[in-house]
Amino acid sequence: MPLLTRITGPRDLDRLSLEELGRLAKEIRTFLVDAVSKTGGHLGPNLGVVELTLALHRVFDSPKDKVLWDTGHQSYVHKLLTGRQDFSKLKMKGGLSGYPSQAESEHDVIENSHASTVLGWADGIAKANQVLDRDDHVVAVIGDGALTGGMAWEALNNIAAAKDRPLVIVVNDNERSYAPTIGGLANHLATLRTTDGYERFLARTKEVLERTPVVGRPLYDTLHGAKKGLKDFIAPQGMFEDLGLKYVGPIDGHDLEALESALTRAKRFGGPVIVHCLTEKGRGYQPALADEADRFHAVGKIHPDTGLPISTSGADWTSVFGDEMLELGKEREDVVAITAAMLQPVGLDKFAKAFPDRVYDVGIAEQHGAVSAAGLAHGGVHPVFAVYATFLNRAFDQVLMDVALHKCGVTFVLDRAGVTGTDGASHNGMWDMSILQVVPGLRLAAPRDADQVRAQLREAVEVDDAPTVVRFSKGAVGPAVPAVGRVGGMDVLRAPGTDTPDVLLVSVGALAPMCLEVADLLNKQGISTTVVDPRWVKPVDEAMAPLAERHRVVVTVEDNSRVGGVGSAVAQALRDAGVDVPLRDFGIPPRFLDHASRAEVLAEIGLTAPDIARQVTGLVAKLDGRYERSEADSVEATRD
Repeated sequence: MPLLTRITGPRDLDRLSLEELGRLAKEIRTFLVDAVSKTGGHLGPNLGVVELTLALHRVFDSPKDKVLWDTGHQSYVHKLLTGRQDFSKLKMKGGLSGYPSQAESEHDVIENSHASTVLGWADGIAKANQVLDRDDHVVAVIGDGALTGGMAWEALNNIAAAKDRPLVIVVNDNERSYAPTIGGLANHLATLRTTDGYERFLARTKEVLERTPVVGRPLYDTLHGAKKGLKDFIAPQGMFEDLGLKYVGPIDGHDLEALESALTRAKRFGGPVIVHCLTEKGRGYQPALADEADRFHAVGKIHPDTGLPISTSGADWTSVFGDEMLELGKEREDVVAITAAMLQPVGLDKFAKAFPDRVYDVGIAEQHGAVSAAGLAHGGVHPVFAVYATFLNRAFDQVLMDVALHKCGVTFVLDRAGVTGTDGASHNGMWDMSILQVVPGLRLAAPRDADQVRAQLREAVEVDDAPTVVRFSKGAVGPAVPAVGRVGGMDVLRAPGTDTPDVLLVSVGALAPMCLEVADLLNKQGISTTVVDPRWVKPVDEAMAPLAERHRVVVTVEDNSRVGGVGSAVAQALRDAGVDVPLRDFGIPPRFLDHASRAEVLAEIGLTAPDIARQVTGLVAKLDGRYERSEADSVEATRD
């Protein structure tokens, strides 16, 4: 009987021998490769923390003790050990989340899956334990990549201030976030990795000196008393100890005995302790180890034996951007690129290969990236900061006060904008077009297809006196959506065929094909519709108000929150222009969305062509005096 099937909770691990734990670790790796290859997910990070997770749950008593995971993409092993072994619908609707989830288990705490936050959480929980006189332990697991984030160091500064407040910080050091970790901290950790540690040196010294008559023990005591200077000489870990944090390590993160010993010592210390563990991302799976790009950080469906994708799709939004950035780099020496530890995921790998001296990986530090971009622009170059839409939220103040206030020509390229689906609530890029509306001078483009990504990226980098933003979706990019005309700076995607059209449908970004489908459905109901793509949704095009005035109803459709989004901006522009027409805005409701496929999420929130056409038909019918109560009830039932 496989050992894994006998594990229903962490305490089941207590009965296993060291040999059995080794067998269990192998079973878990086999399970992960088999399960994740069928669904896709974060494979490499989880293969690297098998022994570490086993040791954590043997030494600490979850859920009484809080085991917190930074980012959370390495929590699959934790899920297996806490009774969740059905991975058949991982990241799918109704299945397990790809991150910790409070709804799934009492063993899960942080589910935001944004890096560098765990130490702040741990600090707060440890303080609460102290206030309420609880003896619970708090363990924060953070990767070396996440330690490049400024929030982590803000938390460390606070954690170190309370020398009697128990808190164990486990640094999961695999030299990578997505790609290899870079920067000063990475260099420091590399020194710790490659230097024979103080503890081992001292143990060997003690063994020799205790066999030396008369002077041996006094000399050992002297050396032990001078440990600070000795540690700095042998293993330069002073950065942590200067903060007031006890340091243990480096520890082999795949040696269960060493891990349990180190964690047990840290647990007993009674104050803040850093346990530095060296792990190997992708351990035990050769295709992952051979992948130099990111060690199979995240994979789609793959063949478990080879690691090769089972199927390939057409060009995606990210690769279209990446190819165009490469062309821009060839044409303009002043174009530089910035990434926040995600060179390949945001499509900058080709640019970096061609122009290694013109790309800057700032680590998981979006705030610094935005401010640095302002400095680059002030210095005379044009930075393009490529980042996931959900992660730009973290740098809003810098976009506002450092880039926009100083009229810096910085282009932000937002990947994974709108509903992304399977990664869940914290990865949907559904806030950018709302929060950026308040930034004076900022210009925001939402390309509808690959041709527009190329064109609008080029338009964006021509602006040198204000921030520009180009945002696009996740996954495969569909066929081109041609324009049939232009009004002002807006593309007309469908003409109404009449001088007195009923509906002006404002289509934002990748939703253009769906909006054309809405227009077809309305046409079948005898409702004439103009479909326009504003291209640049901020500021609202001056031609929008006069065009709206020639229609009976204005409808906006966006892959962004309805609160403060493009629909709100268009409504304000119409009010300012004195255009009084009914307006309906369709978008994402102001709530966090559960993980599911993009299509399933859009259907759940009513952002589909039939749902929109039904409501617009009801509105037009009401204007015509044909609105019946039953239809009103039907429309109301489809609202978010």
